[in-house]
Amino acid sequence: MSAPETVDQVLLTAAVVVIVIAGAALLTRIWRGPSMLDRAISLDVCAALIIAGLGAKSAMARDAFYFPIMLVLAFLGFTGSVGIARFIAARDRPNSNRQKEQGTK
Repeated sequence: MSAPETVDQVLLTAAVVVIVIAGAALLTRIWRGPSMLDRAISLDVCAALIIAGLGAKSAMARDAFYFPIMLVLAFLGFTGSVGIARFIAARDRPNSNRQKEQGTK
């Protein structure tokens, strides 16, 4: 194995270790998260970690098979985040519209 290949393997192994550590911290945040928003953000970060793990696996195997899967997961993570943000925004919206409707009746 040549020197550049050794450096590649060391860096990819370090990337996988960092992803695993981040995953453990993420599970802790999901388990202990003081609010629902913390848990929702943690699930979004979980999607990003899965994408990063697939990218590292793809780089180690030198295979582009996982790229479309990563793209679909990124799209699902984005739409999930937007959906959660809209839900939380609708839930936390002030009741000024309801108060105005009740006052006019």
